[in-house]
Amino acid sequence: METRDRHLRLLTETIEAVNSTLDLEEVLTLVAAKVAAALEADACFVYLFDERAGELVLRATFGTLIDEMTRRPRMRPGEGITGSAAAARAPVMLDSQAHLDPRFKHFPNLPEDEYESILAVPILTRDGTLEGALNVRTREPRAFSDDEIDLLLVIAAQVAQSIEHAKLYAEAQRRVHELEALARISEAVSESLYLEESLEAIVKTTMEAVGATGAALVLEDGNIAWPEGHAGAYAVRLPLRWKRRQIGELVCDRDTPFTDEERALLASIAHHAAVALEHGRAVMRGVLAQEIHHRVKNNLQTVASLLRLQARSAAADPRKALEDSVNRILAIAAVHEVLTEQREEEVELRELLERLRAMLVQGLGAGKDVRAELEAVSLAGQRATALALVFSELFQNALEHGGDAVRIALQRRDGEVVLTIADDGRGIDGAASGTGLSIVQALVRDELQGRLELTGDRGTRAEVVFPA
Repeated sequence: METRDRHLRLLTETIEAVNSTLDLEEVLTLVAAKVAAALEADACFVYLFDERAGELVLRATFGTLIDEMTRRPRMRPGEGITGSAAAARAPVMLDSQAHLDPRFKHFPNLPEDEYESILAVPILTRDGTLEGALNVRTREPRAFSDDEIDLLLVIAAQVAQSIEHAKLYAEAQRRVHELEALARISEAVSESLYLEESLEAIVKTTMEAVGATGAALVLEDGNIAWPEGHAGAYAVRLPLRWKRRQIGELVCDRDTPFTDEERALLASIAHHAAVALEHGRAVMRGVLAQEIHHRVKNNLQTVASLLRLQARSAAADPRKALEDSVNRILAIAAVHEVLTEQREEEVELRELLERLRAMLVQGLGAGKDVRAELEAVSLAGQRATALALVFSELFQNALEHGGDAVRIALQRRDGEVVLTIADDGRGIDGAASGTGLSIVQALVRDELQGRLELTGDRGTRAEVVFPA
């Protein structure tokens, strides 16, 4: 009667353990401990059947610890005593010297040979599907009774039910995990207008979703758009396809093999990555087209204004007026060229002024001594255009009306930028009151919010000062 009470209590506690959590590892650990206690066994081992690998894998133990530094014990149905019970779908019991049985399978990290007896039963669902197997072991010889064998079969049936529930829960959790990962990627793609940000979010989310050691997006030209982490023992390469054309690859690394479900998730991520890549490129094309349109429109408006000023001028030499207009247009073109090459919103003035100096010296300053000391100063595109025109007018005037030497300086001083152009000619002449000077004064005042100072002692010195 005492034994039956203990068995009934074990069955009740096992059912409670099965229903207490959906965490499969926790359930199996509880079952192993309670079974060993109720049957007064020294150890209990619970194996689950990995259908994909076709193997029984040890998932929980009581009484003996697994050496976690080595591979988990695995066996195929039919291998070992427990595998024989699983293959036969029936209990197997040996009351002594179990390790001498020809069916015994030795694992170097599982010291089962210290046990004498074994009772192994299959874990079967109601329809007979194999979910695993479990066994109890004793160090002393022992013959398990029919009641104990029946009890272990009932417990195994309860474990099988728990496994089914846990699998459904794990599948639901996996789907939620996948949807969350895809939602984060979709959010990154839709919210960010910058391609690099989208690609970075995709790679980092990919690593989190599958526990990868590293991931990267490789574009069709072979360039790695965004690498993260490091290589692993296993790698998956998935194509990024857009309208039947491969535009890159998603590469993912890990130290353990990828499951079919994880490969399916990575395929979905690769699809999102392809969409993000094309979306980002389309945005960049649109932004670039808008920026080009904006710059060209502003430059054409500036050119039109300069031509109107020139047309109102009373200059007697049409050829000279046309040449001046050409130089002004070339100055604007130089700013546009620097902006395009640097792909920045600001222009490096030292490079810009060097280009303009070389262009004007080639046309007007043959044989003159021109020296420049230019500090590194950056200006936004529109202000850089104004300064380019100012420089061209003042430098051209120095080349045409100055002496043999021209000095150019660009420097920062007390929060201001100072551009100086000085020559050793006879000083300010009538040209100082012409169309060119009117253009310079208007640009310095309106575009640069600065001031122009002209002095004529021992040559002409023009100094433009404006806030940095």
